[in-house]
Amino acid sequence: MGALVRRCRAEWGPLYATVRGALRAGRWRAVPMTLGAVCLTAVLQFVQNRPWGYGPVQDAGAVRAEDPLWLALVRTPLSLFVPALDLPVWGALAQILIVFGIAEICLGWWRTLVVAYVATLAGTLYARVGIALGPHRPLGLPGADALVVDTGPSAAVVGLAVFLCRRHRAYVTAGIVTGAMVAEVIVKDNLAGKEHLAAIAAVLVVCALSAARHRRSDRERAGAGSGLPPIHS
Repeated sequence: MGALVRRCRAEWGPLYATVRGALRAGRWRAVPMTLGAVCLTAVLQFVQNRPWGYGPVQDAGAVRAEDPLWLALVRTPLSLFVPALDLPVWGALAQILIVFGIAEICLGWWRTLVVAYVATLAGTLYARVGIALGPHRPLGLPGADALVVDTGPSAAVVGLAVFLCRRHRAYVTAGIVTGAMVAEVIVKDNLAGKEHLAAIAAVLVVCALSAARHRRSDRERAGAGSGLPPIHS
């Protein structure tokens, strides 16, 4: 039991301490963007379930692979906060509140939105590539998926979860999240599952670029501290 507790502290201790300290100091004021995102998602859910609101919400935030690329790019930011009609809205609200909230505390609101957008955009663009490849190739998708309405925060949530785990060295948790997404594709081979994997791949690229930038900054600071000229790669 003691070994398990130590492993849990090593895995989640730094992340837990960061979140707990921020919430104790600022309570809900620590996550204003997250609360705004939860409210926006709830409002969009209410509106799209009204006869007068379904069309405008679809026009503003519904993305399909059959749409022109420019239109999909315009709609993608809002699509993140449009709950999928075939899923319970409380799931989307809980995902945003928990994962976006932790991310906002650890990364700041604008970095959270950037990572969330990168993950969502990766899924959106993958759908087009997969349909172009066709269903008989490993990463391909059937042509019917071009008609699927692609909305909701799930890709962003998965991407943010992996990014946070990598940043705070919770590598086991990152592996579990990734493994769960792989299992999802194996059990239920659909567009959403493969988009989640595309989101994870995009976020891992962001993690690698961020790590490379930090290593370069460390080398430059070390060179400046030793009185030597900075090393540029």
